[in-house]
Amino acid sequence: MASSSTPNTPQAIPAEMENFVVGLIGMGDMGKMYAQRLSAAGWKIMACDQEEKYESLKEEFSGNPLVIIAHRASPLSVQKVETVLSVLGSKHVYLSAHEHDRITADTQAVTHAAFLSMGKAWHANTQFPWEMSRYVGGVENVKINIMLRIYSQKWHVYAGLAILNPEARKQISQFARSVTDLYKLMLEGNAPALRARVLAAKQKVFGHDGSPKWADRPLLNPDLLERFSLGRKEDQTEPPRANNHLSLLAMVDCWAELGIVPYDHMICSTPLFRLWLGVAEYLFRSSEMLDDALRTAIEDHTYRSDDLEFTFGARGWAECVSQGHFETWKNRFETTQQFFQPRFKDAVAVGNAMMKAVLESTKD
Repeated sequence: MASSSTPNTPQAIPAEMENFVVGLIGMGDMGKMYAQRLSAAGWKIMACDQEEKYESLKEEFSGNPLVIIAHRASPLSVQKVETVLSVLGSKHVYLSAHEHDRITADTQAVTHAAFLSMGKAWHANTQFPWEMSRYVGGVENVKINIMLRIYSQKWHVYAGLAILNPEARKQISQFARSVTDLYKLMLEGNAPALRARVLAAKQKVFGHDGSPKWADRPLLNPDLLERFSLGRKEDQTEPPRANNHLSLLAMVDCWAELGIVPYDHMICSTPLFRLWLGVAEYLFRSSEMLDDALRTAIEDHTYRSDDLEFTFGARGWAECVSQGHFETWKNRFETTQQFFQPRFKDAVAVGNAMMKAVLESTKD
C-alpha cells in the first residue's frame, strides 16, 4: 500500500553551505526535475550528461539573463514574478513586448534566414559544400555546420519565429533586398559602388576605424574553427579559393539599412547569433580579407551560380514570411531537409563541438 507524507517545508540555505554544489548525473526527466527544484531553492547545480546534449541543456539551464515583460500586468504582479525568479540568481532584463519582438527578429529570425538561404542555394545546385575546395576554412565551417544544424530541426520552430513575429517580416525582407542589391552590383561589375556601399555599412554597424564599436578582443577566434569540418583535407584536390562572402556582406548591409547595432543586443543574444556576429566581425576587422571578398565579388565568377541561388533563396523566404504561408515554408524547408538528411548525424556532433569550443573561448 502506498503511503504519503506532508512535503518538507523549504528551508533557507545554511550559511556554512552557501558554497555547496549539488552534482547530478543524467539530465533526463528525473534529473531535470531535481535540477529545477534544487535550483529554484537557491542551490548551485553541476550536472553532466551526453556530450551531444550539451547545447540544448545549456540553453535550457544556462545563466542567461531573464527577460521580464510587463504586458498587461500590474506592478504587484510584476513584483511577484521578480520574487519567484530571484532564487535563480540571474540578471533581470526588462523589455516591452514590442522590444522583445524586435530583438528576437534582429538576433534570430534574420540570422536564420541567412542560413536557410544557404541551404536552398546548395540544394538547388545539388552541392554538398564540404566536398568542394571553395568552401574550406573556419568561416566556411561555420556556414556549413550551422546551416545543417538548422535544417536538422523541425520546420515549425523557425517558421514560428519568422512568421508570427511582425518585426521579423521587416528584417527578413530587408535582408532579401540587401542580398539582391549587392548581387546586382556584382553582376554589373560596379566595383566602386559595391565598395562604397559595403564600407558605408561597415561604418554604420561597426563604427569608424578610429572609434570602432567592437571590443579590443575579437568575439571569435577563427583559428579555433578550422578543425570543425565535415570534409577531409586529404579529399581536397584544389587549394582553397577566396570567397566573396555575399551572405556576410548582406547581413551587415541589412543591419545598416535597419539601423541595427548588433552589439546592443548581446544581453539577449543566442549562441548562434554571437557566432554569426563574430564571423561578420572577423571579416570586417580585416581590411585584407574584406578587400579580397570585394575583389572576388567582381572579378571571380566561380560563385556566381551559388550567389544566384542564394539570392533566389533569400527572396523566396522573404516572400513566404510576408504572406504568412506556413505550408509553403514547410514545403520549402522539408525538401531541402531531405537533401541534406544523410549528413545530419555527423553535422550535429561537429556543430555541437564547435559551439561548445566557441562558447568556452569567449568566457571572460
